[in-house]
Amino acid sequence: MIADGGSTKTEWILIEEQQVVMRFLTKGFNPNYTDWETITAIIDTEFPSDCPDDVEKINYYGSGCGNEKNCQLVSSALQRRFPAAEIHVSHDLMAAAHGLLGHEKGIACILGTGANSCLYDGENIVNQAISLGYLVGDEGSGTHIGKTILRDFFYGFMPADLRQDFESYYQLTHKDFIDKLYHFPQPNLYLADFCKFAGEHQNHPYIRKICSDSFNEFIRVFIERYDNFNDLSVSFVGSVAFHFKPILKACFDEKGLHLGKIIQSPADGLIDYYL
Repeated sequence: MIADGGSTKTEWILIEEQQVVMRFLTKGFNPNYTDWETITAIIDTEFPSDCPDDVEKINYYGSGCGNEKNCQLVSSALQRRFPAAEIHVSHDLMAAAHGLLGHEKGIACILGTGANSCLYDGENIVNQAISLGYLVGDEGSGTHIGKTILRDFFYGFMPADLRQDFESYYQLTHKDFIDKLYHFPQPNLYLADFCKFAGEHQNHPYIRKICSDSFNEFIRVFIERYDNFNDLSVSFVGSVAFHFKPILKACFDEKGLHLGKIIQSPADGLIDYYL
């Protein structure tokens, strides 16, 4: 079984005798923000009833799995469901590298709910950016764009035509926003949800500038940090990169960078990698 685990959703792929025999989605989770009980509840309630228990090996790639403690948390939750399985837990950057680049050298990036990047030599990650998470970092991500839109809305900086659409779409009060941000689980997903508004209005000059500024920050933090970045192809996985491709490409063209693949999910690339 291969698992591509994001904060929003996880795709599970079961392979038997070099053939994909089952693919399904569950809610995602990030062990930085999600406890063991919630993870096990997702596995218990959202796996299809015909998913076999005798899985022999699981390669799980997940958001927040960049340290041993979080890897163990996810591994123990999976071991409970699949007691006989050999389980390997790795972070989502490795999924991006394997799914995007296979055995080719380049820079692999994640640009979805969160953001990150790594330098990949065709076999191993040899350098990677420092991720500060949605509260401080995640430049270019859905949470980063969502926070900017929310600030402008409440501060009164959003153009009147968009403000009317925003109010009609979300019917959001300041009290409701504060309650959901500070008292509901997974606030990163709540913030990233407002990026959908940007996606539906990305041709508006105001939205285009917000996204361009955010992507340029991503480039500064997550790409220009690597030696010889101008000579390397830069590929992306994630919903934000996928749905905002024209704006992202314009930012790359302006800086003379080499834009490689942009895919929404690394799952198909991971299947190719393992098969």
